[in-house]
Amino acid sequence: MQHRILFVFVILFMAQACSSPQLKPWHTEKLDSEFSERKLDEIKTFDDYRQLEDNLFTELDEKVYAQTESGTGYELVRYNRGSASDPQRQVTDWNRSFELTSSEPVGGVLLLHGMSDSPYSLRALGQTLNEHGYHVIGLRLPGHGTAPSGLRYIKWEDMAAAARLAMNRLADQAGPKPVHIIGYSTGAPLALNYALDALDGDVARAPASLILISPAIRVHAAAGLASFKDTLAGVPGLSGLNWLSVIPEFDPYKYNSFATNAGDQVHRITRAVTGRIARRTGTDADDGLPPILVLKSTVDATVTTNAVIDDLLARLAPNRHELVLFDINRFAAKSSVLVSDPGPFTDRIVAETELPFMVTLIGNESPESRKVVAREKKPGATVFTEGEPLNMEWPMGVISLSHVALPFPPDDPVYGENRPENPDLVFLGRMTLQGERGLLKIPDDWMIRIRYNPFFSYLEARTLDWLEVN
Repeated sequence: MQHRILFVFVILFMAQACSSPQLKPWHTEKLDSEFSERKLDEIKTFDDYRQLEDNLFTELDEKVYAQTESGTGYELVRYNRGSASDPQRQVTDWNRSFELTSSEPVGGVLLLHGMSDSPYSLRALGQTLNEHGYHVIGLRLPGHGTAPSGLRYIKWEDMAAAARLAMNRLADQAGPKPVHIIGYSTGAPLALNYALDALDGDVARAPASLILISPAIRVHAAAGLASFKDTLAGVPGLSGLNWLSVIPEFDPYKYNSFATNAGDQVHRITRAVTGRIARRTGTDADDGLPPILVLKSTVDATVTTNAVIDDLLARLAPNRHELVLFDINRFAAKSSVLVSDPGPFTDRIVAETELPFMVTLIGNESPESRKVVAREKKPGATVFTEGEPLNMEWPMGVISLSHVALPFPPDDPVYGENRPENPDLVFLGRMTLQGERGLLKIPDDWMIRIRYNPFFSYLEARTLDWLEVN
């Protein structure tokens, strides 16, 4: 039976490979200047890393930008120099690592973005932290910020090694002040991995706290097939299997195409980290992880939602950690025609009693109101408190947050609520276009996903409070 199932998968993979869209230079060109763990003998500091990064972007210009066509049909192509989506048109190219300094830092914060993202995803939060006196490093993880082809070759260990270089730099700049890590999506298991390395004595400076935004604690079990699929891609004629999706590249700060290897690496790091945590559960060692604040949407199409409890928070020492959960818009979800399953993770959080961590639920004041309140359930408590008004409400037409929305403010010039003043730059935020399906260059399902957080100011305030008390 297992052989038959394997045969079916092989046939499906081969069919996909034969029907894959034509690959472009940004899918095929390998950039040799990218950092990897193997280069640690020569790349010993964060300054070395950034120098290598300069070489990498020069190579990107030569191998990808120089080979990309222009003119009609390429107005939105990211690698068409001068196009509306070209990140190099911006004053700052936020695809690169950045460092925001402070003359007398109150602490240090390392920002780790997600798989296929770039440092831009945590830019707004980093700038706010810097304004409050923190020395901030936004790390460009290896394989990112350049071309999707980079995701074909990276290993999660390369990203972990880069994070160690950045933390060494941050510790030097912060001195005796606490250093923290904020991890978004795949950046979350990277943050946990570093904290676990600190417990094992493998790194010099332990983080004072972690903040995990839309954390990838576990991904779908099918992700385990990515390694098998990537192996098959080596068969002549099946190179298309190197990609889980090939989509036009119109986003200046995130890859749309997704390499099979990238899915495999997310699967590998989540398994590695949750395995390390599980081995500590029930021992004295589980008290060692720093306080963790998790912020997530109750619905998430990218990662396994329940894993935040089952594989992380429920396994840690009690009374030290917190989950902030953004519920769906119960006012807009009253119609069963619109919502197929209105927030099962919220139902679980409400139903389960005596959870060992703090829970804050951000949701409607009532199903008849778009106003939003914060309800708390303290560790070990059985019910939530009465809601505290937040002086915010759900925007009209928004039914939930998403995996990708949380770290972006409503005024984000690329992914925000309203189009910025400059009409010549691409805007990928809230759109209200309607017409026949298949007409637009941007996929229909891509457009429906919210890409900004209407409650970003709350996330921002909770982040500052968490760092201050830890």
